[in-house]
Amino acid sequence: MTPFRFDVSLRDAIIDRLSRFDRRRHEDTGELKHAAVAIVVVESDTPGEAAFLLTKRTPRLRAHGGQWALPGGRLDPGETIEQAALRELEEELGVAAASADILGTLDDYPTRSGYLIAPVVVWIPGGVRVTPNPAEVAAAYRIRCAELFREGSPEIVAIEESDRPIIRLPLPVATVNAPTAAVLYQFREVALAGRDTRVDHFEQPVFAWR
Repeated sequence: MTPFRFDVSLRDAIIDRLSRFDRRRHEDTGELKHAAVAIVVVESDTPGEAAFLLTKRTPRLRAHGGQWALPGGRLDPGETIEQAALRELEEELGVAAASADILGTLDDYPTRSGYLIAPVVVWIPGGVRVTPNPAEVAAAYRIRCAELFREGSPEIVAIEESDRPIIRLPLPVATVNAPTAAVLYQFREVALAGRDTRVDHFEQPVFAWR
């Protein structure tokens, strides 16, 4: 796996690729609750390498407790997806970011559990201290961006309950399923590899449907 340097060249490349990406917005039928997640690019625990922040939700949460996730949640009334992503990032991980730190956005991803997720890519320069909110986050990890390019990743698996395959990503801490896996796979393809790739046709595992 080739490491990604955490430097201005990578930041500029991500900005350029996202600016040229034709983001797909789903029509708002009123049936889905709007949410935003932050794909936060930071320096890895290995100095000089780029990573992203991944969380494990506390099992005490009523919705999707114990699942692997990106920082995020529902939009408050009047919020944009960018504002919601930054607010949730600070609430969940204690990481404050400004609108100038936003590099761009990816496709909306509708979930079986009734959400329309808008991924927002954020770049946090310099050293960042992550302080998980124990009411929402059981643990937080810096995953090297290179891990998204593991051999055999992503895993595309058929399930009996759907005519669409699920997508999952093997990462050092766990194998992560959609919707998080779908969002991260599109981040890999568009922002890191420069390939226009859609992911809304991928299914989520049955346990994530509720």
